[in-house]
Amino acid sequence: MHIPDGFLDPLVAGLFWLGSAVTIGLAVRYARSELGDERTPLLGVVAAGIFAAQMLNWPIPGGTSAHFVGGAFAGILLGPSLGVLAMTAVVTIQALVFGDGGIIALGGNLFAIAVVNVLIGYGLFRMFREIHESGAAFIAGWAAVTLSALIVALGVGFSSAFAYEIGTTVTIMTGGHAVLGIIEGAITAGVYTYIAAARPDLVFTQFENSNLSPDVKL
Repeated sequence: MHIPDGFLDPLVAGLFWLGSAVTIGLAVRYARSELGDERTPLLGVVAAGIFAAQMLNWPIPGGTSAHFVGGAFAGILLGPSLGVLAMTAVVTIQALVFGDGGIIALGGNLFAIAVVNVLIGYGLFRMFREIHESGAAFIAGWAAVTLSALIVALGVGFSSAFAYEIGTTVTIMTGGHAVLGIIEGAITAGVYTYIAAARPDLVFTQFENSNLSPDVKL
């Protein structure tokens, strides 16, 4: 899903940077106010796990790649603000250290993976969790990765620098990641169900509407 440099027009890249900067800035502002400092260590643990999972990539037609994303899981477990920050750290380190995604295109990758993926996943989980928690986690994982791929497809499709037109990019990216999303949804649901049963104190959505602060012991 990571966009290399040279695939985005300057205007498109700039708009992605603007959207990412605003959202990440708000996440920094609200992260501590959500639940205090108690959950900060968990951010690093989640980010490290997702980072390792994202290193498994396979190419798909059109010049990009598919891989486990994990943003929906980060949003469910950490909450929207810390989830955005965790994924921001993952995507930035991948670009700067491992060359996974371009530097100019980093704003686009952040917007798709650290913003859209986290917030869509978190929102859908909250929407459907009262019906069935594991099912809600599956929907969140599947829809989040599919919509993130759509954002990437629109960005490169609208860019004249990219060799394929928007019809091709949307079909290939969303189609490929919709299939991947089934696996991502299953993993998200499975890991969430296990953690919610074994350590419910770690799950943001278990206590977000209460006045209690979680006792996080890693």
